[in-house]
Amino acid sequence: MKAYIFPGQGAQFVGMGKNLYNESAQAKQMFEQANEILGFRITDLMFEGTDEDLKQTKVTQPAIFIHSVILATTLGEEFKPDMVAGHSLGEFSALVAAKALSFEDGLKLVYKRALAMQKACEMNPSTMAAVLGLPDEKVEEICQSIDAIVVPANYNCPGQVVISGTKEGIDEACEKMKDAGAKRALLLQVGGAFHSPLMEPAKVELSEAIEATNFSKPICPVYQNVSTVGETDHEKIKANLIAQLTSPVKWTQSVENMIVDGATEFMELGPGKVLQGLVSKINKEVITSGKQ
Repeated sequence: MKAYIFPGQGAQFVGMGKNLYNESAQAKQMFEQANEILGFRITDLMFEGTDEDLKQTKVTQPAIFIHSVILATTLGEEFKPDMVAGHSLGEFSALVAAKALSFEDGLKLVYKRALAMQKACEMNPSTMAAVLGLPDEKVEEICQSIDAIVVPANYNCPGQVVISGTKEGIDEACEKMKDAGAKRALLLQVGGAFHSPLMEPAKVELSEAIEATNFSKPICPVYQNVSTVGETDHEKIKANLIAQLTSPVKWTQSVENMIVDGATEFMELGPGKVLQGLVSKINKEVITSGKQ
């Protein structure tokens, strides 16, 4: 069974999508449609901007979404997913690719999400850090031991968890992680504490937009970050999308469930191949633990 997976923030690079734009009339039309929906030429920033341009949350998120969805669309009849999943922002790309959302509605939600998250980041100075080489349970235990807001934000693969919270809390957590034997605990260059309680203002803002948007039944199960199982009910999909902003991205658990449910081939659509690497590590873990 074939699973298509879609990346989140951090996969962007200058030049992303330029070949698609130049070589496919369908892609060009969709890129221009995106420029019109957003009210500015995001393609200029994607194709010839700077790294700093692309690091802005309000640019990064729609850029990755646009690139991912157009890649899926240009596959045409070849795009026959048995299941889909997306990492954080990538969940919106997965939903559009699976026809649960239109391209236009998906892009509008992604842009609103990006602006709301950027606003929340400015309200509460915060950050994230990657912790390598500790069991998930130990990371959770250390986060709970800290008085400031610090929570696991991304369960990326066995031995790789991203934590999210206030700057002071993250600094303290990183020291404790290293003392506990972490190979690395390093700050990430991000705008704020994504997938933490500090995103609550963005969640409130986004929930209204999601509730007002028309969702359809997807053509295949969508394995969502919050529930980690294949969802097809549009009301559950909406609820999980809203919860996602303040909940951890359970990527490890989602991929494990996709494998248990029969996924034998994973195809990443979007800039970069970060998720392919994570899936490889998760797949080894699943086989080793006898879950398959």
